[in-house]
Amino acid sequence: MRSLTDSVANLKGVGPKRVADLATLGIDTIEDLLTYYPTRYNDFTPTDIESAKNKQKITLQGVVVSEPLLVRYGYRRNRLTFRMQVGNEVVIATFFNQPYIKKQIELNQQVTVMGKWDAPRHQVTGNKLLKEKADDRNEFGAVYAVNKHIRQNVLQSFIRQAYEEYANIIPTYLPETIRQRYRLMDRRQMIREIHFPQTQATAKAARRTAAYEEFFLFQLRLQAIRRAHRQEDGERILYHNDELKEFIGGLPFELTDAQKRVVNEICRDMRQPYQMNRLLQGDVGSGKTIVAAIAIYAAITAGYQAALMAPTEILAGQHAEKLAKIFEGTHVQVALLTGSLTAKQHRELLTAMKRGDVNLIVGTHALIQDGVEYANLGLVITDEQHRFGVNQRQQLREKGEHPDVLAMTATPIPRTLAITNYGEMDVSIIDQLPAGRKPIQTKWLQSNQHAAAIHFLREQLKQGAQAYVVSPLIEESAALDVQNATDLYNQLSADLEPAYKVGLLHGRMGTEEKDEAMRQFKSGELQVLVATTVIEVGVDNPNATVMVIYDADRFGLAQLHQLRGRVGRGSRQSYCLLIADPKTDEGKARMKTMVATDDGFKIAEQDLKLRGSGDVLGKKQSGMPEFKVGDPVADLKMLQIARADAGNLLGMPNWDQVDENQPLVLYLKRHELETHFD
Repeated sequence: MRSLTDSVANLKGVGPKRVADLATLGIDTIEDLLTYYPTRYNDFTPTDIESAKNKQKITLQGVVVSEPLLVRYGYRRNRLTFRMQVGNEVVIATFFNQPYIKKQIELNQQVTVMGKWDAPRHQVTGNKLLKEKADDRNEFGAVYAVNKHIRQNVLQSFIRQAYEEYANIIPTYLPETIRQRYRLMDRRQMIREIHFPQTQATAKAARRTAAYEEFFLFQLRLQAIRRAHRQEDGERILYHNDELKEFIGGLPFELTDAQKRVVNEICRDMRQPYQMNRLLQGDVGSGKTIVAAIAIYAAITAGYQAALMAPTEILAGQHAEKLAKIFEGTHVQVALLTGSLTAKQHRELLTAMKRGDVNLIVGTHALIQDGVEYANLGLVITDEQHRFGVNQRQQLREKGEHPDVLAMTATPIPRTLAITNYGEMDVSIIDQLPAGRKPIQTKWLQSNQHAAAIHFLREQLKQGAQAYVVSPLIEESAALDVQNATDLYNQLSADLEPAYKVGLLHGRMGTEEKDEAMRQFKSGELQVLVATTVIEVGVDNPNATVMVIYDADRFGLAQLHQLRGRVGRGSRQSYCLLIADPKTDEGKARMKTMVATDDGFKIAEQDLKLRGSGDVLGKKQSGMPEFKVGDPVADLKMLQIARADAGNLLGMPNWDQVDENQPLVLYLKRHELETHFD
């Protein structure tokens, strides 16, 4: 029995090598192949020669009226020419370095030539020749993203074969009422018209259907997950209210109104009989850690353990150190579990965790390794949650009996998208900085103003400040990143020492070296720390008030904002110097945005305007989903409509018993353990 989950090896002409070739495009199954959508279309509609402009890309359809002439010249270079009758005109068609075309054409054959029009010479320089008759092909041809392993025509032939053999079992996911309401195609028609459109209009309609469908299915999954969490028998965390109030009242500062609001949202969730599943967003320096500490304290007063997972050992160590200070004098025992512990320390800590002798465990992915057991895990917190894969977060949750989950991120996500794209989570936003924080003053300098930057840095150091200096980013090479940092370290050491001590921190240093560099910087032994982007997230030294970023135009806005957020964490005035000579308008706009505002959410909105969703919402950037057709920014209204429609369907009594909805039921079962963080 055929299934869309069949391997592409079931197709004629797809042997082991072709299976491997297709896998390089992420195509393993028939469904993968059918939903490998074109990136654009070639319009084969014939161009009217009389209205064609010189150097315009045109499409000519006509009959070959002369034998093709192949002339070779130079080293492995050649030119093929022939005449073709186009209506009442005779046009010269020229192809460079495509000698194989000579064998493909003959006199009186009808051909279509696409290329650049040379009006004075009445000639088209072709880049594509089609020899089918007009009636045998579409006038609007699909173009796919391919690579060196597989060519356009080969991929197209496999897609056509898959459609012809499997079209009758393609399910339609969208209910008829929705299709009629928005004039959408059924899935079989959509796939046909996306790959083999008759006109530009049908291709556009098919892509509109595909965009809505993937938004709808995405939202259906998220909201089904959310409803499932609400139905799971989570543990009510009946924390001691008076004890919690006493703890909050004993803090050396008052919570901001935003922190109070978020604490109330979290505590309300924790008292419910279902799992909390909440995303906590807060700009850099907004006070997420203290909110997490209050949630931890609430869980521990109710007799539970809490675990906080951070993406790096530096960040885990800082969390443990900060939380130990916050909980000093309380009954909270903080333990740090990372891969750097000795075998004996590791063994002793695991025993203490299993017995319940420690009630707060902070760590890296070591928290989820086999053999790690908890006595009574009630609260799971992940920091910079998008840096963990879905499996890692799920493994941590499975260490307890339906523990509450709080995911924290300082990566700003525009308000309009946070709720829509994290539909399976409740979203809390801390949108207020603690009192007394002064806005960071940001300046943009050209690279020829390096001396001015060093002078400013020296003046600040004289006043007792400390500074980070971030070396240029070389995306292609981690080794070059390290070399850049080392070169800059040597240069600044020559400029500033012996009056001021300069240190170095980069990703290829060992854990002990990194820890020692951070310790020296925090203790004041080092006045300047030269670093790569290893300091981007979470590094905390309140005495650091100057951030200098070299070649700042190589960084995205979100990354620049994270780096700048390493300063401005105390009561002193902080500064950020961006040294850059951007060549593009977008690069200049990024620098201007950084100078104009330090509001992370405004910066995220501007990032969307400058780059669109492809980079900003891509998996690497923020853990958010990538869609094949839809654009969460450009198509935001459609995404919000799909969200509402998915919620309405799930809210209908016995929706999953309706025959028409069975493909959706099967779809949800197939994706039961997946989320949009894959």
